[in-house]
Amino acid sequence: MNVAVTDPVLAADEVAEPGLISPCLTPYNADLTIDTGLYIAHAQQMLGDGCVALAPFGTTGEALSAGIEERISTLEALIAAGVPSGRIVPGTGLTNLPDTVRLTRTAMEAGCAGAMILPPFYFKNPPEDGLYTYFARLIEMVDRDDLKICLYHIPQVAGVGFPVSVVERLRRDFPQQIVAIKDSTGDSDSLEALMKIDGLTVYPGSEALVVDGMERGGPGCISAMSNINAPALVAAISAFQSGEKDKAREIHAEACRFRDTIVPYVPIVAVKRLLAMRSGIDNWAVVRPPLVELSEEKGRELQTKLDALA
Repeated sequence: MNVAVTDPVLAADEVAEPGLISPCLTPYNADLTIDTGLYIAHAQQMLGDGCVALAPFGTTGEALSAGIEERISTLEALIAAGVPSGRIVPGTGLTNLPDTVRLTRTAMEAGCAGAMILPPFYFKNPPEDGLYTYFARLIEMVDRDDLKICLYHIPQVAGVGFPVSVVERLRRDFPQQIVAIKDSTGDSDSLEALMKIDGLTVYPGSEALVVDGMERGGPGCISAMSNINAPALVAAISAFQSGEKDKAREIHAEACRFRDTIVPYVPIVAVKRLLAMRSGIDNWAVVRPPLVELSEEKGRELQTKLDALA
């Protein structure tokens, strides 16, 4: 499958292509190895459902449960299967510079649109100068003119986030490399503050704030629910982009009810169970420890609630 690459997904001097980016789930075999065939088929489905890009190995993709070699081989398999590298923004952030540099350089050498990078998250409450220096050295060590970075701001999970002042400083000093941020705080004030940074593309980390973001000129969102509800999210974004704002808000409200129904069941394991039930493929329900599969009983309970929304 090939999807034409037109406007850039991440860009320093151009407007990013509007739309939905999917942080792909990672399917596993019963022995906990990655089910590469299912991974590729799902990625192709996400693009077929209208996603403008994929963000493999983020939180939704259980990135920190995957090894470096697994990430590299899976990325290579995606591209070899015909998924356009210019439609991929893989997560490459780890707790140390050498591994983050290696993954990031590998992504750029493969032609990826950019890399989505967490802050170094083991040492908590790092000084702002430390965060700045980490990314300054990362850019220096990757040493590629085509490097594009989407900062990944999810402090409630990582334990470390990006102060606005650090983002402003990085954007000012490295305008060709620091081009975007994924804000997964779910906080509208955080979104607003980041969107005031000149030239920075800001993606809400879920559909909950996508309309707010687009009202301020944002391009769309990066949503875990794209793995199971992409057509609705694409429809909401498309309606807004075409000026049908009332229609967009109506679809958006329905998508938010869908999301709110799933969240109490833990989104990663819940969406995986739903995919297993809908496809009949048991591997979809498998997660790596320390996550625990959602039971079939709970899956049926959740599906009944989703059916009631319709």
